[in-house]
Amino acid sequence: MQSPKRWLAIAGVTLLSLVAVGGLSVAIYTAWLFHDLPDAGDLADYRPPTSTRAYAWDGTLIGEFSRERRIFVPYDSIPPQLALAFLAAEDRSFFRHKGVDPAGIARALGRAVPSLIQGRRLQGGSTITQQVAKNVLLTNDATLGRKFKEALIARRLEETLTKPQILELYLNEIWLGYRSFGVGAAAFNYFGKSINELSLSEAAFLAALPKGPDNYHPLRRKAQAIARRNWVLDQMAELQWITAADAARAKAEDLVVQAAPARARYRDADYFVEEVRRQGRAALGDRLDAAGLYVRTTLDPELQSDALRALMNGLEVYDRRHGWRGAFARTTYGPGWAKAAERFRAPSERRDWRVAIVSEVSGRGIRVETQKDAQKGWLAPSDVAWVRAGKGLNPGDLVFVEPAAGSFRLKQIPAVNGALVVVEPNTGRVLALVGGYSFSLSSFNRATQARRQPGSTFKPFVYATALENGYTPASTVLDSAITLSGRDGEDWSPENYTRSYLGAMQLRRGLELSRNTMTVRLAQGVGMRKIRDTAVRMGVTASMEPVLAMALGAGETTPLRITTAYAAFVNGGRRVTPHLIELVQDSKGETVLRADRRDCPRCDAAFTGAESPRIAQSGEQVLDPITAYQITSMLQGVVQRGTAASVSSLGFPIAGKTGTTNDYRSAWFIGFTPQMVVGVFVGFDDNRTLGPGETGTQAAVPIFIDFMQGAQSRLPKTDFKAPRNARFATINGIREAFRPGTEPRITAPPSNLTPDGLPIRPLPYDQLGRPGGEGAGPPVRRPDDMSGLY
Repeated sequence: MQSPKRWLAIAGVTLLSLVAVGGLSVAIYTAWLFHDLPDAGDLADYRPPTSTRAYAWDGTLIGEFSRERRIFVPYDSIPPQLALAFLAAEDRSFFRHKGVDPAGIARALGRAVPSLIQGRRLQGGSTITQQVAKNVLLTNDATLGRKFKEALIARRLEETLTKPQILELYLNEIWLGYRSFGVGAAAFNYFGKSINELSLSEAAFLAALPKGPDNYHPLRRKAQAIARRNWVLDQMAELQWITAADAARAKAEDLVVQAAPARARYRDADYFVEEVRRQGRAALGDRLDAAGLYVRTTLDPELQSDALRALMNGLEVYDRRHGWRGAFARTTYGPGWAKAAERFRAPSERRDWRVAIVSEVSGRGIRVETQKDAQKGWLAPSDVAWVRAGKGLNPGDLVFVEPAAGSFRLKQIPAVNGALVVVEPNTGRVLALVGGYSFSLSSFNRATQARRQPGSTFKPFVYATALENGYTPASTVLDSAITLSGRDGEDWSPENYTRSYLGAMQLRRGLELSRNTMTVRLAQGVGMRKIRDTAVRMGVTASMEPVLAMALGAGETTPLRITTAYAAFVNGGRRVTPHLIELVQDSKGETVLRADRRDCPRCDAAFTGAESPRIAQSGEQVLDPITAYQITSMLQGVVQRGTAASVSSLGFPIAGKTGTTNDYRSAWFIGFTPQMVVGVFVGFDDNRTLGPGETGTQAAVPIFIDFMQGAQSRLPKTDFKAPRNARFATINGIREAFRPGTEPRITAPPSNLTPDGLPIRPLPYDQLGRPGGEGAGPPVRRPDDMSGLY
């Protein structure tokens, strides 16, 4: 029998062994737990990912790019009452503890076992410093091990950073719902304000959110949100950070937020902003979405709004011209119809449109009721006539309407689409860009992504090539029927839009009237390889087959490219690069991207009274300045006497060219003043015909006029300037520009006479023996694939 002392010795040894094993286990577990802890010192220069913000040239916010919507706010810019609200709600002893609140940890540990048993997350006990550790350095795992890591990192943070730095990180990093990371974004998204504009009540609401933004959603759970906000206010009063009276007044306020997270106030530039995003990512990569950059764009908000309005109106006018297509949906008129119609929305750009149901169709007219506010009324008589000439309407049909004086106007989303771009000719700055009828319906950008045949808008590049290669404004070319043999044995017989011919004409008149056969003969004389080279050099296209059909615009380009190419006619023959981003700077104000890369010698030098620095003009010289002016003068004639004569009603100097492709598939007008070049394109996305007679004059020119009527009030009424070395002579009553030494010594014959002085009588179409069909193709393509009507 062993003595009690021996049992005590065995027990002691066993206990010590267990303690040693336990200690070793704890040491091993601790080493494993903390072997991969991040370095808190990395936070010394840490900045959370922040939104990049894009601005128009006048400072208007037009867009934000981010993975996490966040506006970084330095500690010194955070209002004291906002910081105190968060401290009252989350960590009242923040400025006293060393990163860990022992009492809070004890409370959390007391709840840990039941929480783990019930499978719930571990919560509570975290100081603001611990929350920074969790949000920035650790994962969001709800484990006891992560809680230990969190506490250790919090101590390290307190040794590395100051309290203000830790609080700054917290207030900029925290998730607050409503697509908001940090207090800056939350103030903007919930209330449409900067943090300096928040009331005490609003600051307390934001401080109520860290425990669970969805639990205190201001719309879905407004009562809980107000209760939590009031609790925060009570905590602030209890700590004597605000007075009881202040708390009472703030608690009496209603909680009013925006219906959805705020976005840029300016809403007319969606296509432009998306193109800025695309180009920004191509140049800056992931930095665009996370580095909190400042992006200054080239956008002119007033011109952009004018452009969007003009394009949408013009496409709707075209659409109405082609008939009522019928209701977009049907339901049963009666109780509950409005609920069934909730999934339908008008284009976001048309803020006055309403979803409505047809409630009555009778001899009195058509009566409708709106879905959102249950307004009732009759359609305007002109709309009733439009409906009855089209697909008609029946009770239960869902339509779009717009309130008007005493009635409703019936609206229809156009099936056609288009683009409008505005380019500053001296720099290539894109002042406005609209890539379609509605970005909310289709984000495809027809200004930059739709490659289409430009039709006769290409002809100025043919004439410019001729003027660069021996032709002058006094030169004449025959406008008559022509048939060309192709390599595959198929003949091509281009024809004029009017199907008549005017004989020999000077270059100006041929361009003003957009004569196809004359242009083809001119291209024959110049050579298509030279015309191809001009088109590529001026930026119309990157490549082009040197075949004669291309002279009539059978190649492909985008509205932005060809509009920018026209800039060379305005700026003295220089090719400019279109750009939407003017300048990008980082959070420290350092420039990381700049569109204007010209050198400026002595620009940083102090002023001494000497001559100011001279900065070279931007862009490669691609045309002789006199050639550029000659084309501009001819295109002024298009507006004054030619296919775009209706534009002259604007009453100030404008030049431009219409274009229509084969089978009326695309309609164009590119017009310009000394200050801007404006390109308008109209066409279906599937490239089907616009319909007989839908030329550039009919479909595109009215959009240009509408835009210019809005824009002209901000434009000086200046004329185009001729180069100083140009020589002038009067030809048929028109003052023409010539290169020195090429001007004629005698007045050229009038355009209605032959070179021998005999009158030209246009021949009837059926006397010309025209083979082939309208718009027959070039030697290398099918006849029905060609363009160049008008």
